[in-house]
Parts: sequence; C-alpha cells; structure tokens
Amino acid sequence: MKTIGEVFSSLFGTACFSQTVSNGVITKLNIATEARSVTLWVNFDGLVERNMLFDAEQAIAKILQVSSAVIKPHFPSSLFSAEYFSQLYIAIKREIPSINGTLNNAETKLDDNILTINLLNGGKSLLDAKGFDRALKNIIAEEFDLHIEVMYSGTLEIKADSSEYIDAIKSAEKQVQRENLSKAADFYREEAENSSQIKDKKAENTASEIEIREGKFATPQIIQSSIRPLYGRSIRGKMIPISSIAGDSGRVVIWGDVFDLEKRVTKSGDKNIFTIDITDYTGSTTVKVFNTIQESASVDSIRKGDTIAVMGDVEYDKYAGELVVNARSIGTAQKVKVVDNAEKKRVELHLHTNMSQMDAVTSAGDLVNRAYKWGHKAIAITDHGVAQAFPDAMKAADKINKDEEKIKVIYGVEAYFMDDLVESVRGEADTSFDGTFICFDIETTGLSAARDKITEIGAVKVVNGEITDTFSTFANPEMPIPQKITQLTGITDDMVKDAPSQSKAVSDFLEFAGDNVLVAHNAPFDTSFIRKACEDMGRDYNYTSIDTVAISRAILPDIKNCKLDTVAKYLRLGDFNHHRATDDAEILAKIFISLCNRLRDDYAITKTDEINTKIAGGDFKKLPTYHQIILVKNKTGLKNLYRLISYGHLNYFYKKPRIPKSELVKYREGLIIGSACCAGQLYDSILAGKPWAELKQIASFYDYLEIQPTGNNAFLIREGRFETEEELHEIDRTIIKLAKELGKPVCATCDVHFMDPTDSDFRKILMAGQGFKDAEDQAPLYFRTTAEMLKEFEWLGKDKAYEYVVENPNKIADMCESIRPIPKGTFPPNIEGAQEQLIDITWKRAKEKYGDPLPEIVKARLDKELNSITTYGFSVLYMTAQKLVADSEAHGYLVGSRGSVGSSFVATMSGISEVNPLCPHYICPKCKHSEFITDGSYGSGFDLPPKDCPECGTRMDQDGHEIPFETFLGFKGDKVPDIDLNFSGEYQSKSHRYTEELFGKNNVFKAGTIATVAEKTAIGFVKKYAQERGLTMHKAEEKRLAIGCTGVKRTTGQHPGGMVVVPRTNDVYDFCPVQHPANDVNSDNITTHFDFHSIHDTITKLDELGHDVPTIYHYLEKFTGIPVMKVSMSDPDVMSLFTSPKALGVTEEDIDSKTGTFSLPECGTGFVRGMLIEAKPQTFSDLLQIAGLSHGTDVWLGNAQELIHNGTCTISEVIGTRDSIMTYLMHKGLEPGMAFKIMEIVRKGNATKLLTEEHFNAMREHNVPEWYIDSCMKIKYMFPKAHAAAYMIATLRLGWYKVHKPAEYYAAYFTVRSENLDGAVAMKGQKAVREKMNQIKHKQSVHEATAKDDAEYQTLQIVNEMMARGIDVLPVDVYKSEAKMFMVEDGKIRLPFSSLPGVGEAAAISLAESGKKYEYLSIEDMQVKTKVTKAVIETLKDVGVLKDLPDSSQMSLF
Repeated sequence: MKTIGEVFSSLFGTACFSQTVSNGVITKLNIATEARSVTLWVNFDGLVERNMLFDAEQAIAKILQVSSAVIKPHFPSSLFSAEYFSQLYIAIKREIPSINGTLNNAETKLDDNILTINLLNGGKSLLDAKGFDRALKNIIAEEFDLHIEVMYSGTLEIKADSSEYIDAIKSAEKQVQRENLSKAADFYREEAENSSQIKDKKAENTASEIEIREGKFATPQIIQSSIRPLYGRSIRGKMIPISSIAGDSGRVVIWGDVFDLEKRVTKSGDKNIFTIDITDYTGSTTVKVFNTIQESASVDSIRKGDTIAVMGDVEYDKYAGELVVNARSIGTAQKVKVVDNAEKKRVELHLHTNMSQMDAVTSAGDLVNRAYKWGHKAIAITDHGVAQAFPDAMKAADKINKDEEKIKVIYGVEAYFMDDLVESVRGEADTSFDGTFICFDIETTGLSAARDKITEIGAVKVVNGEITDTFSTFANPEMPIPQKITQLTGITDDMVKDAPSQSKAVSDFLEFAGDNVLVAHNAPFDTSFIRKACEDMGRDYNYTSIDTVAISRAILPDIKNCKLDTVAKYLRLGDFNHHRATDDAEILAKIFISLCNRLRDDYAITKTDEINTKIAGGDFKKLPTYHQIILVKNKTGLKNLYRLISYGHLNYFYKKPRIPKSELVKYREGLIIGSACCAGQLYDSILAGKPWAELKQIASFYDYLEIQPTGNNAFLIREGRFETEEELHEIDRTIIKLAKELGKPVCATCDVHFMDPTDSDFRKILMAGQGFKDAEDQAPLYFRTTAEMLKEFEWLGKDKAYEYVVENPNKIADMCESIRPIPKGTFPPNIEGAQEQLIDITWKRAKEKYGDPLPEIVKARLDKELNSITTYGFSVLYMTAQKLVADSEAHGYLVGSRGSVGSSFVATMSGISEVNPLCPHYICPKCKHSEFITDGSYGSGFDLPPKDCPECGTRMDQDGHEIPFETFLGFKGDKVPDIDLNFSGEYQSKSHRYTEELFGKNNVFKAGTIATVAEKTAIGFVKKYAQERGLTMHKAEEKRLAIGCTGVKRTTGQHPGGMVVVPRTNDVYDFCPVQHPANDVNSDNITTHFDFHSIHDTITKLDELGHDVPTIYHYLEKFTGIPVMKVSMSDPDVMSLFTSPKALGVTEEDIDSKTGTFSLPECGTGFVRGMLIEAKPQTFSDLLQIAGLSHGTDVWLGNAQELIHNGTCTISEVIGTRDSIMTYLMHKGLEPGMAFKIMEIVRKGNATKLLTEEHFNAMREHNVPEWYIDSCMKIKYMFPKAHAAAYMIATLRLGWYKVHKPAEYYAAYFTVRSENLDGAVAMKGQKAVREKMNQIKHKQSVHEATAKDDAEYQTLQIVNEMMARGIDVLPVDVYKSEAKMFMVEDGKIRLPFSSLPGVGEAAAISLAESGKKYEYLSIEDMQVKTKVTKAVIETLKDVGVLKDLPDSSQMSLF
C-alpha cells in the first residue's frame, strides 16, 4: 500500500502536501465515473487538522481533474480525546452548515466513553433536528473505531417563542431536506453518509446476532467490540479482509476462525513457534508467533474453531515459501451469531449430508447440532439413495436428547425413483392388430407443450400391418425456432412462415387420423402437443395412444437404449432421415408392424387392450429415474425403507440404486412420500408441459408436494429455458394449484447440500474434480433459518409463505415418530448351550493345565471373566470363535489372535488365543505345581529363568504376560468384545463358509466399509481446481478447502475379514440395509450398508482375517514335522537375533544388518531394526515394548526414543503398551479404578485434555517419576499388550525355525511370500542378487526407486541372507519343480515355476502337473501337453530351463 505522497507527488509530480498528510497510507480508492468524484480512505499515524485535509482534497481533485475529492481519514483509537472535538466540529459543519454558531464556545469532556458537550448558547433542539449527535458518533466510529455516546449539558435552550429560534429551526429543517436531495448525486454521500445508510451501518456494526445472511452477512462477520487481548498489546487499526493481503500490505489487522494450528519448540528449547491457519471466508492465511516460552504462553490456549483478531506484519516467510502474518498482537473475539428467533420455527425435510456421494459436504452430526441450536424441533436426513448418515445423526441426537427429547431426527432418503408401471397403451380402444393405426411424429420448437409449438407433423396409416397412406404438413409456430432446434431438425423459420397455423395443421392431421388409435415413439410427448392444440381450439381429445418406447423397453431386453434410430437399427429396418417428422413417422410404422408381430408371436397378444396386462415394464436400466423424498413415519416404515434401499442396491442398481414404483407400492406402509426437487417426476412433467390430467395423476402419488427457493432452480434461466424468476415462480404456482385440487400439503424445503453459504466453496471443488462444467455456478443449497426461508417465499404473500415454510413441514414432522435407526441393546446370534459349553471347555482345560483344585489366582481370574461373559451374553461370541479356531486347526492351519482378545484368560483356556494374560508364572507339566510372580519384577513368564519343579524335579514351563482383563471388556466387563483372529490366507474362505454353516447363509454378511475423501486426495482436488483456472492460492486456503472436502463419501467396500452375523430371530432389515461392496453388481458378496463400526455394539462382528503367519506355520510343520506349539519360547540363540545376526552364522557385513531379523514379522523393516539397534532388547518383555512402540503414535519418536537416548530409562521401563500403564500404576500402589481410568485417557491421546490434578497428585503421591507423566502427555495412541504379545510369540516361533531349521524356514517363507522374488535373478547366485540390490540402492539414493523396487529390495535382503548362510537355490526344473511351493532338496531350495516373472498361477499349475505325468520329447511337445502360452515358453527358454529339450519332435531319417 502506498502513501498519499508516493501516489500524487512521485507519480504526478504536481502536488505539494504537508508532511503529515503526505505520510497517510491509502487503504482504499473509489471512483464514481458519473459523478466525476473520487473518495480515498487514508490511515494516519497522528492527528491531522481538517483544513490541511480540505486543502489536500482540492489538490487531488485538481490533479485528477474531477469535480470533487474526499479524504476519509482513519486514526489510532488511542489518539482520540475531547480536545479533537473542534476538528470534528469543523468536519461536520462542512456537511451541516446550518449548525454554524450553535456550538461556538461549547466545552467538551470525555469520561467513560461519554462525550459531554456543555452548551453556552442553547440550541439543543436545533442540533437534534439536525441530527448532530448521530453525525458526531458516526464520524468518531469511522475515524477512530470507537463507539462514543454524546450528551449535552449547560444551557440547552433559549426561549422557544423567540423569532430567532423559530427561524433557526425552520431553516435547519429545510436545509436537511435540501441536503437529502443533493446526496443522490454526491459521491461522498452516495458512499455512506445518507441517513438510512448510517442507520444500517450502525446496525451492522453493533449486531451480535442475525437471522438472515445477506449483504455483508452473507459471509461470517466479527463483533469488533468483542475483541479481548490475549497476546501482545491491544489491537488497533482498521480491519481488512484476508483476501486483500499483499506483499506491500505492511502492518495489518485481520480476523479469522482457526482451522489448523501447530506448536513447535526451537532446538534451543527457550522459544515457541506457533503456526496458526485462519480464515475470514474471503481467504485464508497463516499467522505466526515466535517468542519466548514465557511471553507466548497465552497463545497455547488457542484451539481449532476459535475466532481471533490479529495485528501483525505481512512478511515473506522463506520456510513456508509464501506471505505470512507475523503477529504482534492477538485477541480472542466472537462472530456475529446466526440465530433463528422465529416464534414457531420451520423443519427441514430435504437435506443431504456428506454421505451423498461426492455431492454434499456437511456431516449429519453437524447439521443435527445446528438444527438443535436454532431451536428446530426436528430435521430430516435424505441422502441420495443411501441411509449411511443415519448412525451419525442418531449419535448426535442421542447426545442432545440425554434427559429429554429436544430434537427429532426424521430418517429418510432422496430415492432414485423409476416408474416401472408406465403403461404402453393409454385409452380404452380394443383394436385388433389387423385394424387401422395412425403412426405419427411431430417436430417442435422445444420440449414443453405449454410453452412451445409444433413445426411439422408427419403421419402414416397402417391397415392390417401394411402402410396404406401418408400425411405431412409444416405448421407455423408463430414464434422463432431456436437455433439448436434448427440444427437438430433442419427446419428453419423460412420453411414455416407461410405454413398452416397450429389449429389448421392439427385439425388436418386429426381429420387424416379419424377415430383410429394413435401410435408414437414416446407417445406422452407427441400426444401432449396434440392435446394442447385441441384444448386451444376448444376441441375434445379422446384418442387411444400406443407408446412404442414402452413396448420396446419391455420386449427388447438386450437393446442398448430405446431411441428411434437405435430401435430401427436393432430391428434391421434400414437408414432414414432422423428428426424429420415424415421420415420418422414412416420408420415408426415399420417399427410398430415389427413389434406387433413379436407381440403376437411371443406373447399371444392380438389386441391393443391386452398389451398393458401381458407385458411388464421391461429392462429397468432403460427407465428414466426421478428424485423422490421418502420419510420414515415409524418402525414399520424404517424396516420398509431399509428393504427398499437394499433392493435398490442389490436388484435394481444401474449407475445408481433405483427404487421401482412396483416395489415402493408394495412396501409403502409407514412411509411418507414427497415430490422432491426439479429432478422429481412432478417438476419434470410440468417443465415438459404435460397435460393437467396427467400432472394430477402424477401428483396424486405423493403425500406432500415440495417447492424450493428460486436460486435452487436458477440454472434453468442460465440454460435459457426461462427468462425471469417470475417464470420459475409459475412452476411453483402450478405445484400449489395441484396440491390445492388434490388436498395435499405444500412444503417449502431447502434441498440442503451444505451448512452455510460459504461452504459452497467445498462443493464447487468436489464438482469441478468430477468434471462438472457448471461447478462455479453453485446453487444456494445452504441450511436456512425460518426468517431466511420466509423471505425466499415472500412473493407468495405472508400467510401462504408461513403455511408452506412453517406450518406444513411441522405437520409432516409431527406425523413421524421418534425412532432409532439402530435398535438399542445387543443382538448376538444363538448357539444352543453356548454358555454351558464355554464354561465346561474353560474349566476342563484350566484344570488340565493347572491341576485340580485350581490355584486361587487362576480360579479368581476365571470366575471374574466368566461372570462378565455370561452376565452380558458374550458366551455365543466366545463359542463362535472357539468353533472357528477348532475347525481351522482340524484342517491343519493354526490360528493367530490379534487385538485385545489375549487379555482374556477364558480366551486362552478355550483355545481362541495363544496369549496367556496371567501374571508371569511357572507351571509343572507333570505334577501341576505352580508359582506366580505378582510383584511386577518380571513382565513376561518367558523371561523367567529356567527352573525345575521342587515337587517332582521336572523342568517347569514358563508363561504369563500380566495383561488385565479390563483392557478387553472394560472395567465393568460390559464392553462388547472384539475377537480378531488371523486365519491362514489359504483357509480364510473356508472359515467364512463355516460361519455361514453355523448361522445360516442368509444371516451372515460381510462387514461394510465407507471410503471417504482423504485430506491428501482433497488437496489434489484443490490444486487441480486452482491450476485449471490459473489461480494462485495461499497454502492455508488450499488446506481450508481441502479440510472442507474431507470426509465426503467416495465409495463403499468391505472389511478384509469382517463377518457380521444377524441372529436367526431377526431380519437384517431390523438393523440396516445391505448392498454389494462398491456397488459391484457382479460381486457375490453382500455387505452391511452401514459402516460396520456403526453396528459393532449391536450385532456380532467376527474378524476372520487372512494372514501369512498361520500359512507359514502350516508349511514349517509340513517340511520339518516339528509342531509349532512345541518349539521353545526361551531359546537364547533366538533372542540374540534382535541384537546380532551371529546366531545365523553370518556377520553384519555379510547381510548389511546389525540384527538377524530379516523376514521375521514385526521386526524385519528398516524402522523396527533401527529401534532394535537403539533399544537393545534383552528379554521378551522388551520385545513387547518394541512391538507396542512401533505401532503406537507419538510413543517412540520424540518420546521413548529420547528417554532411552538420554539415559533417563531403558527399553524395559518406557511406556510401550497401553496395558502396561495400568499394571505399572497398580504396582506403584494406585487404586485399580484410577489406574484403569488413566490408562484409558492416555491410550486415546486425551491426556492433555482429560487428566486432572487428582490424577497427577495420585501419581506423584505414589512416586511415579515426572518423566513417566511427561511421556503420558505426549502419547496419541497406544497398542494393546495382548496384540503385541501375539505378534512377538509368532516372531519367536518363526525365529526358532530360522535359527535351527534354516532351509525349511526359507522354503516355507518364500512359499507364502514370494510375490517380489525374481527366480531368474536367484538362479544366477548370490553375486547376481547383490548386484541387483546395488542397482536398486542407487535408485533409492537418487529418489528414483518405485514402490515395486523397494519391495523387491526387501525380498532380496532375505535371499542374500539365505545365501550367505550357505543355502543355495536349485533352478526351476520341468519335472521336479512345484507350481508355487519352494521344496527342500539336500539342504538346498528348489524354485517353483511361479518364481519366474511372467509365469502366472494357472501356467505354473499346468507345468507342475504335466511334469509329474509326462516326459517331454521336445519344447513343442511340452507346449502341447501343458497348454501354456508361447510367452511362458519363451520365459522358460530365457532362463535356461529348457536347454536339454530340442525345439521340435520331428526326426530326420537322412
């Protein structure tokens, strides 16, 4: 921004201003061309005398050669005092000359924002008549940003009957009138100074609440008087919009809502760096605070969603690469609140959430909360075709309605409705197919019979299946033919200017038609124009008509579409001149004759009155769809809606889930049907100009008819279909007229797609990302207050607007009961005798392991768990898991557990989990003597030193990992258990089928998921939007727009192993709809329509995941004969792998690693190997810590890693798993309930918000070290100890085979995980492997490696390790190699066919099977017998597999 001096002195070189004026910074400039005047808004650092400003104005006017120039000064608030009154008096006197003398010698005093003017000569009435006090307050507000009250004291009046006084008053009043008249032409007054504008501006500046968002309130506004200092000094200066910030803006004052913030501490540790992203909805920017920790401590209280005001300097930030505002002062502030103060409030019946796929942007929860805050008693959720927002809406309503119902959610859907009951024949004629028919076609000026006219009629008479006569005429439409119609039909204005009138042309046509049946392609359209012409002529229309589109759709099911030319081509009727009435009529006649023959031959139909009853609606994919609102009245309606949504997704999905009228009629009970928006059948039919009788028939199907704000349908004006808003209102008037005749209520709805007007930015981005050309032209589809909606419909008159906006929607809402879309309670499936079975199995196995009687610690744990499990009905879930595990093991595949199920000792004893959650203990396998370590000195039984039984001398087993049951079922034991099982990938599909056997195929569904727009994807949308439009956006604005687009539904899917089981006593529609994943109609899978998390606590979900480890176990047992469950869990060589590769017989240099953990689950990645090197784990407990730290968030980096590095504690002492918090605190002496509460708070990342002084004091009183408390404060997510234990048990088991059975280990591993192994490289030996590794390493160093390269490198590391241990690979052999299995031969590993690139699974199987059966004479013979492709043969040749076979079997005799 430039100063007055810079602009006028330097640029024009002709002005000489005083230094004070010259230094004024111009913030805004307006030029009124017609008035030839200019206004400048100027900021001054110090006070300026008025005469100096007046002189400057004259100089500027002269320079710019305009009639007048006005300077609007702005000064710092702190400079205002009573002494400056004289200057303000001069300024006002210029505008109100008649006050001259009234305030001479007046004294002023400023006290507590009240300016008292002591009058010496009277004249208060004169000043009041003139409005001096208002003018003074306004000028102070504008120039100093202060709201000052003005009072008078002293001699207020002289004698009222004196002639001087009376003359003065009259003169003042006349002067006021003259001034008001002159203001219209005066730019200065035009800008802001006429009395009504002052009043409006004052109202705007003091408003704290609004009901109608228009004018400046269309975007959120700040209440300037609400600003309170938070950081730095008080904020002074005029606020500017963020969008106006530029590189030369210098010091600015802005406000904004905080949508992202980050705090960092400098490396020196003594300063804070706050990065705060804010928006005022004109744009976004980044505010930075860099100061000492003490000085900036107050900034720490700012949170996302806060509103702040900022005074700071605009500077280029090299780190951010763009302009930022370096804050000098920050204040908290409040925005003008949008409220709904109507006495009786509206109810929104048409509303979309972010579950309307890539279309609406606001969550159901936020919309429900807004409705509640506005005092609305109800709100409907009506997403496009789905019910996936119901759970979110329910959750929000439950939170609001804790004590009593304060808001009701009306559950519904905006369905894609299709009328599959459309009749092919309309009318009562029963003409035989060998009778007479009139096949006709018309050309028109447009699509609406009400507004458009006929330009041509062509007709053909068909008698007994033969064409006997033709008719053709142009018709004068008496209106211009649109250019696009001329392009389509070739008919020009010249061709029809001398043609017969509409009435004459239609009369001639009807004379040709006689009383015969009319036939048309899309007959409702053609007949609507004939019907309208008859109506205009006062002539009855009583014709029966046949629609060949409807017939084609019904009896030509495999046709692409039912357009005239498509049908003609399908029936092989030859080419024709499409879009000319005569030609179209002739081809139509041929089509009709052909269709009649098919109706006669295939359906035994011989007369017109048999057509409707004997053929169905046909291929639903060819039916048009319309929007339609369906609301739920009661529980019956909810179940029917779920059924209809399911049918739409499973049986009638084509591009979108369709609901046919035939199904809707069947399941209409408990539902309310609304006519929806401009895409509804009724609105579309009105647009098409359909006859009144047909409109009434369509409207009669609905329970209420909708009208919407004019802006919703303004696209019809943009498209040229209408010219004015008044024409759009006519459609609404037609809807209202229909409603009146049919006795239906009319409801005004918003068709909400976003919360506030500014949120349209987000929808614009999404639509542009999908390629919509009109993305910029967003309709105002925001959630409106009652006042806003009444204003939208004020054109109807106050009473009617109130009826449609308030009364009728409330009546509809009252018809809907309060229901829950997901029932309360839990609904487990039933297994007869499950509770007894679980108790029997558990006690029996516990006694087998620990003896009878059981040790007290074992018995107490079983009693505690079984009490919770049986009390809350979880026995079935346990027994289901037990049966699935038992079935898998019976098929030779062990099952691994995951998640927190290992916290349950009942799960261990029933065979569900391999993790023992008891405290570390010894147990004698022979005499059952046991010893339990309860003092916390050991974290795992695997770490106990070896010990012989003191009773019988047998070496005792070591077990137990001290995991509290509370982490599984909650402190009260009532939390629905989540049993996750890792099945072998080779067995997973069988486990799913077994689940269906247990509970019935119709009761088992895949767990559905909903994929939404992620932030990274949203940023891509925003960047693409800006790039296509050549926009440069601040990164903060990019982020704001991206955040607004996140969470919007993109597609659906299925959980990789989740199975949802509905009890046999219920129907799935009691809980949710169902669908195919990603709406893939070719999928055999059916998933829950809701995301499975929504119904997780209502119906049972089984996690039956496919995993590699159980499959590797299977092959290890197959190759070695050693049961996995029998290998040692305390082998020192295996434990050494986590700190050295020595036990493998190799050095660090041999394998480029300081550990021997390549290929071991959880420990093979570079990140975890780095953790192992730093942490140096020595025990199994340490490994549990490693597993927990590697899966948690903010537990290793910046937390445990630093504690270990600084020597504060060891890997054994840091917080590694969630459960260890509870057990550690209990060992320290904290009460179990509090220990559990602290664990729950910390593990979810809520320590900074929810830990209280009581918690801190309790920990400190029990000597919990400060580093431990600080570590808790940093944690965002913690891994369960049971899950870590399950992972590390698998790691130790595999590690044992890796150390002691290496060839078998690598063979088993690669049999399961060879997808990134290139057998061709491995066959060349270790040197080739190392070379390939180096090639990829180089690509990684220059950042050119792909994800495939990285994956291959990790596999090559394992191959290299194997070869370094002296285990070589044997090449693929046509007779010895298996399809996929790596086989051990004499300590070496034979590669399978599938290890070669380019050999797919089918080819590998064929090669392996043929090699076992045949001996090949040649390569040619091999290809014939294996039936593999030539490409596969070439691959085998290239790697030398076929070097011993000749190319051909032919023999030479000479």
